Amino acid sequence: MKNFSTELTYKTSRSSGAGGQNVNKVETSVTVIWNVSESRFFSDEEKELISKKLKNRINTDGILQLSVSESRTQYQNKKIANQRILEIVNTSLIRPKSRKATKPSKAQIAKRIENKKKLSEKKESRRFRPDR
Repeated sequence: MKNFSTELTYKTSRSSGAGGQNVNKVETSVTVIWNVSESRFFSDEEKELISKKLKNRINTDGILQLSVSESRTQYQNKKIANQRILEIVNTSLIRPKSRKATKPSKAQIAKRIENKKKLSEKKESRRFRPDR
């Protein structure tokens, strides 16, 4: 898990929603901003992987933004935003294991065909056949 928090910048604004007069006068909402393309913390390959996986969250300038206004305090929102952006980027760096194609064993194929025959015979025996 990489910690690139030195490259993050923060912008504050007034939160919306409940909170009374506190909402109207205190800037508690925090937006964390990170420029993916200019990061010195990650290699070019890692940056490409991050950009690919987070393409819906990264804007055309290569900037990843995340806003948090859950808490009533700016400090708490900053902590939450920092944690979230670290989680998002670290999970985007995880490469999925490549799938190895396998085929069923002869015993499995035989068992499946045998079960199909049994089911077919069971259904066949249920058919109503009036005497001719």
